[in-house]
Amino acid sequence: MAGPHPPNHSAGSDGPTSYAESRASAFVPASTNDAPPPSGAYPGQLPPPVPYPGRRSRRRLIIGILAAVALVAAMTVAIAYGVRTNGANTGAAFSEASAKPAIQGYLDALEHRDTDSIVRNALCGMYDSVRDKRSDQALAKLSSDAFRKQFSQVELTSIDKIVYLSQYQAQALFTLQVSHATGGPAHGQIQGIAQLLFQRGQILVCSYVLRTGGSY
Repeated sequence: MAGPHPPNHSAGSDGPTSYAESRASAFVPASTNDAPPPSGAYPGQLPPPVPYPGRRSRRRLIIGILAAVALVAAMTVAIAYGVRTNGANTGAAFSEASAKPAIQGYLDALEHRDTDSIVRNALCGMYDSVRDKRSDQALAKLSSDAFRKQFSQVELTSIDKIVYLSQYQAQALFTLQVSHATGGPAHGQIQGIAQLLFQRGQILVCSYVLRTGGSY
């Protein structure tokens, strides 16, 4: 005689439960927060957003670029203009027609002991700014005395060469015909070199040297 059957634990209060339903209920996650992230999710914390330049920043950048381009263009035009006009202005300031009377006037000042003209030329554009000119005047008198002891008369016959150092500076090679103070015939073909400065429409003889070995 068969004994009583063991109780069926798969059966709930609502009735019997199938084996498949029992297995499915065992793998239901306890919370949706514990679910693994989708396969396409970014691991870890997202990076901060990249700031996108606004309209005002873009405008400033464009203005800066345009200003830089304008500055470069202005400098290029200025340099080109200076190169083109430098030679023309220099040629107008230092020509044979303008250099010849300037050198002759300085030699005449030495011959006639015109110390004021000698100092004005020797200071080479700084005459009006020098307060005490006593030492310059003393040196001018010595230069004039040395010149008068050597020559009784000088005449500039030609400007042989002008070398332009800048728009306002040049040096000129010239030829003199001189009469010696001790007498005798006049001698030509004595050359000298003068350092010239063009300032305020006037050519100044800053210094000169004769190629006979004497310096004055």
